[in-house]
Amino acid sequence: MTNDRRLTKNERRAQAREAAKAQQAKRQRQDRLRKGLTIGGIVVGAVAIVAVVTLVIVNAIRPPGPGPENMASDGIVIGQGYVAETTPALAADEAPVPTEPRDDVVQIVIYQDYLCPFCGQFELTNGPYIDQLLTDGVATVEYHPVSFLDRLSLGEEYSTRSANAAACVAETSPDSFYAWNALMYENQPGENTEGLTDEEMIDLAEQAGVDVDAAFTECVESVQFEGWVERATQDAQLEPGPSGEDGVQITGTPTVLVNGEQYRGQPGDGASFTAFVQAALGQVSGETPSETPAPSEASPAPSEG
Repeated sequence: MTNDRRLTKNERRAQAREAAKAQQAKRQRQDRLRKGLTIGGIVVGAVAIVAVVTLVIVNAIRPPGPGPENMASDGIVIGQGYVAETTPALAADEAPVPTEPRDDVVQIVIYQDYLCPFCGQFELTNGPYIDQLLTDGVATVEYHPVSFLDRLSLGEEYSTRSANAAACVAETSPDSFYAWNALMYENQPGENTEGLTDEEMIDLAEQAGVDVDAAFTECVESVQFEGWVERATQDAQLEPGPSGEDGVQITGTPTVLVNGEQYRGQPGDGASFTAFVQAALGQVSGETPSETPAPSEASPAPSEG
C-alpha cells in the first residue's frame, strides 16, 4: 500500500533545514578546495619566481668559462697558407695573452661582429687583398669576434651565437677558420633579423672544411663558449686595447689595426686600406712592395656596430 501522506508543516521545515545544511556543507568543501588550490598556486608561483631570480643571479655572478684553444689573445692568428697559430686554451680566470709583435710581417688585427654590416662591407671589399697578403707571406690577420649587436637579432642573440661558433671553429679546425669566416660574411644576415640558425652556421663550417662531428655540433648548439664571448667583448672595450695598444679602445666594429695603428678609413674604401697596409709593409721591409690591385669599393651601409 502506497504511503502518499502529505508532509506536515514541521516535517517540511525539518526537511528544508537538512537540505540547507547539506548545501552549506557542499559550499564549505568547495571553498576549502578553492582555497587550497589558491594557496598551492601562490606557493608554486613563488617557487617559480624564486627559481627564476636565482637563475638570473647565478648567471650574473657565474664566472666566465674556459676559452677556446688557439685564441689565447681572444683572437685567432692566421698566417701564410691560411694556417692558424696554435695556442692552449685559457683557463676561466686567466687573462688573454697579447700576440707578440713581429718585425718580419705586417700584423692586421680585426675586431668584428658577424651581424655588423660594416664588418661585412670591410670583408667583402678588402678580403681579396688580405688573401693576397697571406698568400705572399707578408702579413698575418688576427680575427677577434665580439658581440655588440645582440639587441638587433630579434631575441636570438646572433652576435653571441656566431662569436661562439667562431670559437668552436678555432678550437676544432683552426686552419679552416679563414674560409669559414669568409663564408659567414658571404652569407651575412641583415640587422633586425634572427640571423643564421645554428644549423646554417654548422653547414657553412662543413663547407669550409671544419671537422663537423658531434662535439663540434654540441659546441655550437649549446653555446659552449658563451661566457668567454661575454668576457672577451667586455675586455675589448677597455683602454688600452686588449693587445696592449696605447689609446686603442674598441667602441664599434669593425676596428682594424695594422701593426698597432688603427685604420680610420671607410670600410668600403679598398684603395685607402691598401695604401695604409702598403705604408706598413714599407716600414717592415724597408722598401715599397709590389702593388696589389685594390678591390672595387662597396656602397656604404648603415650600422650600429
